[in-house]
Amino acid sequence: MKKPLLSLGLFTLSITVMAQVQHTQKDTITVLSEVVITASRLPLNIMKSPVSIELLDAKAIKQSPAPSYFDAIEHIKGVQLLTSSLGFKVYNTRGFANPTNVRFVQLVDGIDNQAPHIGAPIGSALTPSDLDIDRAELIPGTASALYGMNSLNGMVNILSKSPFDFQGLEIQQKTGVNHLSDANTSAHLFSESSIRWAKAWQNKWAFKANFSYLTGYDWISDNQQNLNPNGNVSLGLTGQDNPAYDAINSYGNESSNRKTITLGGKRYSVARTGYYEKDLADFSLQNIKADFTLAYRPSSNTEIQYSYRIGGLDNLYQRTNRFRLNNYQISQHSLTFKSPSLIIKAYTTQENTGESYNIRSMAENIDRTFKSDDQWFKDFTTQFNQSIGTGKNIQEALAMARTQADAGRPQPHTAEFDALIKKLGDINNWDTGAALRVKSWMYHTEGQWNMTQNWIKSLNDNWGLSVLSGFDFRNYEVYPDGNYFINPTEAGKNLNYYKYGAFVQLEKALLNEKIQINATIRADKNQYFNWRWNPRVAVVYSPTNEHSIRISYQNGYRFPSLFEAFSNVNSGGVKRVGGLPSMSQGIFENSYFKTSIDAFQAAVTNDVNTQGISTNQAIEQNKKLLVKNDYSYIKPEQVNSFELGYKGNWFDKKLLIDIDFYYNAYQNFMAQVEVSIPKASLKNPDSLAYYLNDRTQQDRYRLWTNSKSKVYNYGASWGVRYRFFQQFVFNSNVSLANLDRKDTNDGLEEAFNTPQWILNVGIANRKLTERLGFSINLKWQDAFVWQSSLATGTVPAYTSLDTQVSYLLPLQNILIKLGGTNITNQYYYNFLAGPSVGGFYYMSISAKIGK
Repeated sequence: MKKPLLSLGLFTLSITVMAQVQHTQKDTITVLSEVVITASRLPLNIMKSPVSIELLDAKAIKQSPAPSYFDAIEHIKGVQLLTSSLGFKVYNTRGFANPTNVRFVQLVDGIDNQAPHIGAPIGSALTPSDLDIDRAELIPGTASALYGMNSLNGMVNILSKSPFDFQGLEIQQKTGVNHLSDANTSAHLFSESSIRWAKAWQNKWAFKANFSYLTGYDWISDNQQNLNPNGNVSLGLTGQDNPAYDAINSYGNESSNRKTITLGGKRYSVARTGYYEKDLADFSLQNIKADFTLAYRPSSNTEIQYSYRIGGLDNLYQRTNRFRLNNYQISQHSLTFKSPSLIIKAYTTQENTGESYNIRSMAENIDRTFKSDDQWFKDFTTQFNQSIGTGKNIQEALAMARTQADAGRPQPHTAEFDALIKKLGDINNWDTGAALRVKSWMYHTEGQWNMTQNWIKSLNDNWGLSVLSGFDFRNYEVYPDGNYFINPTEAGKNLNYYKYGAFVQLEKALLNEKIQINATIRADKNQYFNWRWNPRVAVVYSPTNEHSIRISYQNGYRFPSLFEAFSNVNSGGVKRVGGLPSMSQGIFENSYFKTSIDAFQAAVTNDVNTQGISTNQAIEQNKKLLVKNDYSYIKPEQVNSFELGYKGNWFDKKLLIDIDFYYNAYQNFMAQVEVSIPKASLKNPDSLAYYLNDRTQQDRYRLWTNSKSKVYNYGASWGVRYRFFQQFVFNSNVSLANLDRKDTNDGLEEAFNTPQWILNVGIANRKLTERLGFSINLKWQDAFVWQSSLATGTVPAYTSLDTQVSYLLPLQNILIKLGGTNITNQYYYNFLAGPSVGGFYYMSISAKIGK
């Protein structure tokens, strides 16, 4: 079958059928009359929000060409998307992005659904299904004053449907196809089945239950760009001739898998061969999630609600390394009391990484299981010398040396190779195996009290002053598995890490409510750190109900996550250690920067290769390049943020304009510094340089600490929405993000990792005719520099076109919808080491039965 016909057939298969849920909605393009709760923890008109807030409501979700509401969040103004997997997407706003974004908080009904051991959400594992989503409210920028936690860069609050207001049985089947024209695999089907059932009795009792099951084949990471192009540049060996070649998505050939060896009087940097991710990972995708809610209303304005959520994942995931999540499970119990004046929540989250594994460690240890590093480099050296002795040139000798050293090496996609993956995937030590075996828990209690509802109501009546106060307590608990975490003070016992805090928010209306002043102060205490204060001051001026101008200042702190504080990871000869004194005392004080050691070793190699001197002479000549570590134990991170914004309705509410500008100043970025300590005691300081010239004579560490730099960034976003001829709606938003300056540059500050420009342009019409609707969205993202410990380089610009066409069958209450994302199937990646994302064409069938 010819490719064009195959593509046409697969696209036709992606016809979407979706039942139309009957709710009365006004066909208006403005959302300025909408009520939001996330910006101030109280219901308020979005027009009078004290900070920037974006709303993705049910109508916008229905119109979006994205296959789910979680994907549709990407098109919100100011949002940057990182795709680690088809089933794992991470959002960020206003710069300093990474695939495990601990600075961006994801809530569901006001409840944090992070994975406790990393302090960041695991994609959509615990979020509502498409059938249960009401709306999403997103704050770009810091929200620490009200929410504390980690919300320095932003937060999204995903709100589910109430079982009192949305009842009945709903079923949805979504089908799709991806990997068209993919060089690494054939086309694969995608399936997601969902069901929701809700019922209420006499407005007193209600329940709802949701279940969703997703399967597919994940996007593949296969970037073969060389991360070590200058490894042997002094010998003129570049490209594929470089024996220290390190492709982005190959593993087992990184810095810790390389050795400098002397061949024919020259110093060569040589890496073990390693394996590609596509040979190590299982790309099958699965996500099972379910939730149950029971609600009781003792009175018309009071509600008690219990919820249970559980999710299971099999997919790819990226942190410092790439991981395969197998049978990963996360669950959450929550209990909530709500009244007009008081809200109290208590919830607990449990996480179990199941049978997951580290792809890099898997590659390293398959190589080492076959042959130790010492034996491999010995065999490589012997064969090289033999080849040179028989008259081979350097390139030929290097190739023959690798072939001989690799003789008998396990080959991908064989029974032997698969057995090794299974065996090593169950060894919980990354120096010898690859297992990720973490069990962790999070316990959280919070409350908020609207004092002006009763206790000091006179303040509001007489002075127009509203007072809201709140508190929270959070404790993390982790099982010390011995590889990822240890308990440094009580060996064998679970490790606990807690914080608590409180806030007070005052609001005052002036000039007949044309001016709203909002002032918030928050204090947080962590068991290892002193009190930190987070203030927020905002003024909103609304000359009419259709226009508002806001200005705000706020400060945010972030305490170290559990991983940043307590990690104890053995990984390929490099130990990653948490930044608290109990974890890293003695290492900070006696170590030397890896960057200086690398520069020292490179200088020694260059002098031996170009000047013809001995190694000892070169060591003495260059030892002054070694620099002792001067960083210290970790402390909280901080941001000061200034914001100016405008929202306005024009031309009889046909045109909506939304603009914001911000300027941020960060300090004490939490980051990792790589250092080494000589294995021998330093009784003879004169021997230091000789130990640090030999990788086998030093212990290597990556320590969590803080950057000394102060970093400033600024940006803006513009959004317009215009309704014109017969329900046509034009949408567009553009975001600018820039790294302004650094008052110092120690190299440890978090990488900006953000495109300067992101553009979304769309046009839609829900009712082109009485039954026919459509929407189109074009996204363009600028090229930018990506920096991480896994890979550094340029992420190219890309354009993605998403579209859908819908047709309503009113008698059967069915909406037929044809849709696809990146329909031109131009593969792209939005961060280095991440997967290539191609076209996705989806199909869904849903039906609603009952009220």
